[in-house]
Amino acid sequence: MATIEDVYEFLKKKAPTYMLATVDAEGNPRVRPFGTVDLFEGKLYIQTGKKKDVYKQIVAHPEVEICAQKGADWWRIAGELVPDERVEAKKHMLDAYPGLRKMYDENDDNTIVLYFRHADARFASMTGAHDEVSW
Repeated sequence: MATIEDVYEFLKKKAPTYMLATVDAEGNPRVRPFGTVDLFEGKLYIQTGKKKDVYKQIVAHPEVEICAQKGADWWRIAGELVPDERVEAKKHMLDAYPGLRKMYDENDDNTIVLYFRHADARFASMTGAHDEVSW
């Protein structure tokens, strides 16, 4: 049985650029590449800026989906993203991605980290392997 740690390891090490799907104000799907992931206090986090359309879309419609692929293997993670304003959570993320510090700081008014709540993650492979985990 897969764990949240398995999902994190895949996103962090095997597929560091994944696709994040949101819904815009008109109800249209929006998909874009993302590259941040963190495991903090047992929760899976992503990071963005509050000024970006993606953040506004998540706040309006917190149900999102990630798809990450490496070769014949992929994970799909669907769930609700919840903003976490705590400096500790932001710092943990930015310490894992020091290159982001050119644009973000845990003490600024723009940086935001969000964690998955009520998530279902499904692993699949063209080889026929599959697994899933929920949290």
